[in-house]
Amino acid sequence: MKFRALVIFALTATSLSQNPPESTPKTEPKSVTIPITVDHNRVVIEVGVPLPDGSTRHIRAWVDNGNPELQLSRRVATLMGLNVTCGENDCSAPPPREITIGAMKISLAAVKEAKIPLKPVGAASVMASGMSAEINLPSTVLRNYDVLISFPDHKLTLAPPGSLQFKGAKAKVIVNPENGLVQVLSQIENKKYNLALDVGSSISFLSQELFDKFAAAHPDWPHMIGAVGPANIWGLDDEPTWKLMRVDRIQFGPLFLTDVAVVDFPKDRMAFFEKRAGISTAGLLGANALMNYRVGLDYAHSAVYFDIGRLFNFPEFDVIGLILRPEDDGGFTILGIAEYDGKPSVPEAKAGDRLVAVGGIPVPGSTMGQVWSMLGGEPGKERTLTIERGGKQFTVVAKVQHFLGEIDENDKSKGKSRNH
Repeated sequence: MKFRALVIFALTATSLSQNPPESTPKTEPKSVTIPITVDHNRVVIEVGVPLPDGSTRHIRAWVDNGNPELQLSRRVATLMGLNVTCGENDCSAPPPREITIGAMKISLAAVKEAKIPLKPVGAASVMASGMSAEINLPSTVLRNYDVLISFPDHKLTLAPPGSLQFKGAKAKVIVNPENGLVQVLSQIENKKYNLALDVGSSISFLSQELFDKFAAAHPDWPHMIGAVGPANIWGLDDEPTWKLMRVDRIQFGPLFLTDVAVVDFPKDRMAFFEKRAGISTAGLLGANALMNYRVGLDYAHSAVYFDIGRLFNFPEFDVIGLILRPEDDGGFTILGIAEYDGKPSVPEAKAGDRLVAVGGIPVPGSTMGQVWSMLGGEPGKERTLTIERGGKQFTVVAKVQHFLGEIDENDKSKGKSRNH
């Protein structure tokens, strides 16, 4: 009996070793929470893109709910083996079927084509100069999920629609059914306006008409000329002439925001923006005004939630007054110099110079956010700038200034801003 039992045990063990139990297939998570990097007020995450051999390559992605178009770098499009066609101004390709965020598959089925910038070979690894991202997550993709962006916690959560339990103050919003762009009923100076919610924008904008109206009615509101700090978005040719102002109070849905820095929206760009929004709009609220909040996008129920996570006054305009343009070669050109107290804040610099280093730290290859971190600090602190002009380098010592700050009592009666 003992021998027979041993034989049966041995046969059973052999059978088990030859036919191991099937492993349970991995199930896709119902939601995913991943860390984010906030770079120049922009939310950057890591995503996986599929390669032709079945493997996955991880790259950086920009979470941009204010843009309905999917954008890719030429490098990534080539890695994925996409069929790229180019015109005079840009390129395009059919998008991949999906990407992954964490272990969650994100469908790109709603996207018809991916836009690819027409850049030289040396700049093919960037989606946009001054950024590290090589792909964006547009509104046409994000609207198919519950989205929670936590600036205080530096986290992003994505989940199936209707599955997240959002917290905070709730606002019913208008979601464009065609592209997922969001408009929030807002109020300024006791008048109602629609303002877009655009966490992909580093700064907020008001239409030129409204901006000029408020600036004329409130000369005591801090104002200046020159897109410094978070207003220095892409280094467009007209950024040195952009007008900036702090609006005393904006009611954005359920939020009551004070001292919101805004830029005047040039009329041509405002017309394009409004056409894409699909309804009358007065501008947009960017990420600069939401850094203390967890922002929940409940597209399924046309609602947005704002959950305050901290109370902090971000010194977003305590910077050196350069307006910069990131170049395709990774360098930075000085487009202009903002004035402070009626004088150029960095008199030794000229438009057309190249910014080579800040405090001995090389600038080329950095993102806009990294460069502005180098140029920021406590007002009055000095930074040594290495500048190149005509092939020759020299150094200048520049001070961090408190741009868009409070106006002195002596200047209020004159309607004069310290930075204008």
